[in-house]
Amino acid sequence: MDSGSPGTPTSQPGARKVVRVLSGERLWPPPIWMMRQAGRYLPEYRATRAEAGGFLELCYTPRLATEVTLQPIRRFGFDAAILFSDILVVPQALGQKLWFAEGEGPRLETFDLAALPLVDPATAIGRLAPVFEAVASIRAGLPAETTLLGFCGAPWTVATYMIAGRGTDDQGPARRAAQTDPAAVQRLIDLLVETSIGYLAAQVEAGADAVQIFDTWGGNLDDADFERFAVEPVRRIVEGLRGRGIGVPVIGFPKGAGARLPAYVARTDVSAVGLDWQASLGFVRDHVQPLAPVQGNLDPLRLVTGGAGLDAAIDRILGTLGAGPLVFNLGHGITPDGRIDNVTRMIERVRGAGEVRDHG
Repeated sequence: MDSGSPGTPTSQPGARKVVRVLSGERLWPPPIWMMRQAGRYLPEYRATRAEAGGFLELCYTPRLATEVTLQPIRRFGFDAAILFSDILVVPQALGQKLWFAEGEGPRLETFDLAALPLVDPATAIGRLAPVFEAVASIRAGLPAETTLLGFCGAPWTVATYMIAGRGTDDQGPARRAAQTDPAAVQRLIDLLVETSIGYLAAQVEAGADAVQIFDTWGGNLDDADFERFAVEPVRRIVEGLRGRGIGVPVIGFPKGAGARLPAYVARTDVSAVGLDWQASLGFVRDHVQPLAPVQGNLDPLRLVTGGAGLDAAIDRILGTLGAGPLVFNLGHGITPDGRIDNVTRMIERVRGAGEVRDHG
């Protein structure tokens, strides 16, 4: 790989652009990719999913997971591809029954939290072999200059689904469990930390250039539980990867962290941090970007509404964060009603910014 040996990041000019920025280099215009860029807004994705027959079949069939991962690269030429999978394949591999109800999202069979009748991390990682096969296949099919991102869910976010058996408005079941039986929740978090380390390491070994840890629900915690269940587990994952000699960039995405972003970056030692669309750009510029490269944070709704509002939102991000290391992205995943013409418009505006002005 031209970005160095597996597990070793580089900021050399020959490296892939996203890796360079995640390693601390400022590029103008910034590289761009999009969370959920392989998804239902694309007709080719819908056709491949129909061929698979179901969402989990799509995740676990390397040929099809490769195809949908490559589709947005072919159409848009993003600077990074992200493995097509789901954060809940980890609890499934640990032994929790998982299914997707059409139109309702994921469902997990609940279990006795105190007993934790789940398998060990090594067994779980062995069950995820099709995911690693897909990573290798995707890397082989990508342009040499395109970064390949692996990912996992943060332990707290994965635990919220495991405890509730589904997504809820505020993931209250897990928050209640954390307050009434924190020791039991901690045991689950510990299991997920160990499993996540092995899962991400295997993705890197298969060809991922960097990894992202998605913490969709960490921002719902109060300060004490945010430190214990959101910050500390991610810190341990980063430490565990480094202890295995895995040196690729790690992006943390703590949705809803707000003013806690600087502490999150400092405590977890993530290489870069993803920003949700509600993060204050001025605050990020002054208090977060000096600590680590940032990624984000266009409101996904802008890709539905489009027009001058989309242009202005893009320009605000570039104008505020473009002087430092920035990977342009959304503040969450693109929605199924996102418009392809607006995605094209976004890419052209970001890449065209380099012809208009340069902060250097």
